[in-house]
Amino acid sequence: MPEVVPFRGGGFAPRNLPLAGTATLLGAIALWQAGASAGLIPTLFLPAPVNIAVALYQLTISGELWKHLSASLGRLAIGWIIGTVFGIGMGLAVGLWSAMRSPGMAIVSALFPIPKIALVPLFIIWFGIGEGSKIITLAFGVFFPTVIATSGAVDNVPRSLIRMAQSFGLSHWAIVRKVVLPAALPAILNSFRVTTSIAIVLLVAAEMIGADRGIGAFVLSAGNLYDTDNLLAGIVVLSVMGLAVSWLIGIAERLLLAWR
Repeated sequence: MPEVVPFRGGGFAPRNLPLAGTATLLGAIALWQAGASAGLIPTLFLPAPVNIAVALYQLTISGELWKHLSASLGRLAIGWIIGTVFGIGMGLAVGLWSAMRSPGMAIVSALFPIPKIALVPLFIIWFGIGEGSKIITLAFGVFFPTVIATSGAVDNVPRSLIRMAQSFGLSHWAIVRKVVLPAALPAILNSFRVTTSIAIVLLVAAEMIGADRGIGAFVLSAGNLYDTDNLLAGIVVLSVMGLAVSWLIGIAERLLLAWR
């Protein structure tokens, strides 16, 4: 009787376990609350979750939360979209045309390592203290990682697919539209998770430097007043904002990559 060989091909395929993630977060919050209630955690420096929840509730019913959140969301959306659109365009140009590759990557390589937060005062001098400097800061910070991710995604498209399309006589534009873009799209969408996080960090920095509305300005004001309840409430709002953006990107991935 032939020996039965066990199946060994099921590894390296991790699955998402949403319940486990939720349980971990709830467990961490419960331990935090228990430590604060027992006096092990000084609430003056780290408020208990219940106090943060009360602060969030008061901010919500007073309307102050929406005043700051709407300003931040508007800046985030406009700045991220501008940086992403121009970044994808530049990344495709660098990835597809030799004339753009060396000049484009030279500019990206020279400017990408510069901490974008350090440029906020310069953007304020150029574009003023208003919305322009904040949006440009976000767009500038999103642009460079988007260029790198897009050009890398184009470079990683299997050349066998491109040669096959060429053998069928497809035009250059048809190959880009039907082969290159669909193959590069997963990596481009995945990079959005990184660029949105960068945009939120830059948003907070820009609002702390020159804004009277926005979550960053609210957090800075609460910190100056040693109001740790509202300070951490603002940080929680930023965390929820990041989670919501990541969730929206996940929906976009499922819709745009349904063909997979």
